[in-house]
Formats: sequence, structure tokens, C-alpha cells
Amino acid sequence: MPVYVLLLLGIIEFGHAQMVTNLLQSGCRTAARLGSTQGPTTADAIAQVSQTLGAAVDPAKVNVFVQDASSLDSGGVWPTTDAQVQALPPIELSEAEPRQMFVVRASVPYNSISLLPMPFLKNCTLKAQAFMRHE
Repeated sequence: MPVYVLLLLGIIEFGHAQMVTNLLQSGCRTAARLGSTQGPTTADAIAQVSQTLGAAVDPAKVNVFVQDASSLDSGGVWPTTDAQVQALPPIELSEAEPRQMFVVRASVPYNSISLLPMPFLKNCTLKAQAFMRHE
């Protein structure tokens, strides 16, 4: 019975982590689409990520970055970590040039959103990002 309960709780926890990852990805995509149009600001894009996460994740626990990724047009390493995204220059979407590429990235530490915090997953981070060009 203990093994069955542990397996069941593991499945529930993994499903919850997948749901949060999907919400992060959806939030980044939606914010990038919003930011690609004329008018919205960077703050509007960040608010869109928080709105997409809804009641499933506390927005105060999520790190959201909107950075200029136009330097990647000439080659270079695509950012895969929060530090690499933060190293890109900031961008104000309402002042972006046409066809200027930007990235929206959201990440949250796993233990901040877990239903049953697992000590062996304390260094795990759930993350998502979306690249888009401004119109």
C-alpha cells in the first residue's frame, strides 16, 4: 500500500508540474503575440503572462523577462537560462522597431508551486520562453 500511495502522489505531482509548464509556455506565447503588435508595452506583456497563469500559480513567484533578442539575428548562442536571457538588453515593446526580435521568458522554482515539496527537486526550475518579431 505505501508503494501504491507514493506512486499515486508522484503521478499527481508530475501532472501538476506539467500543467504549470504548459501554463508558462502559453503565457509566454500569448505575451509575445501581444507584444508583437503596435501599442502594447513591456508591462502589458508581463501582465499578460500573469493573467494567463491565473489562479494556478502565484504571479509573485514567477520571474518574467522581456528582453531584446535582435542580437541573435547575426548568429550567436540562443539563451537557455534565466541568466542568459537577463544578459540580453532590455526592450520597451511600445518603442520597438519593425521586425525587431524579442524574447518573453517565464520561470518559477519547482518547490514554489509544488503540491508536495520534494527535497530532491529543490533545484529544479520550470521555465518557458517565446521569441517573436515586432510588427
